[in-house]
Amino acid sequence: MAEWLDVAPVEELTPGNRKIINTPYCEIAIFNLDGTFFAIEDICSHDGGELASGECDGDQIICPRHGARFCIRDGRALTPPAYEDIESFTVRIENGIVQVNVDT
Repeated sequence: MAEWLDVAPVEELTPGNRKIINTPYCEIAIFNLDGTFFAIEDICSHDGGELASGECDGDQIICPRHGARFCIRDGRALTPPAYEDIESFTVRIENGIVQVNVDT
């Protein structure tokens, strides 16, 4: 069964910004890319470090530790030293609130 978690009001997560939420399952980074919201696991599959503080380049997040790139849209690992994808999550807007779906 889907479990939708509130992230923030839409107006707080403006284009180009991101927000990290702690869930019982993992930390999730939610990004606003030109008005479309995406959510990925906030962990580099290369070494377990966090990703969200890294620089964004279009729809890619660059790991601040070793430079691996991941697709913000679907969690795909795009460059070494990361070879394993990270989890992505469905995002929706409900009554003006950004929500992320965490399936258990």
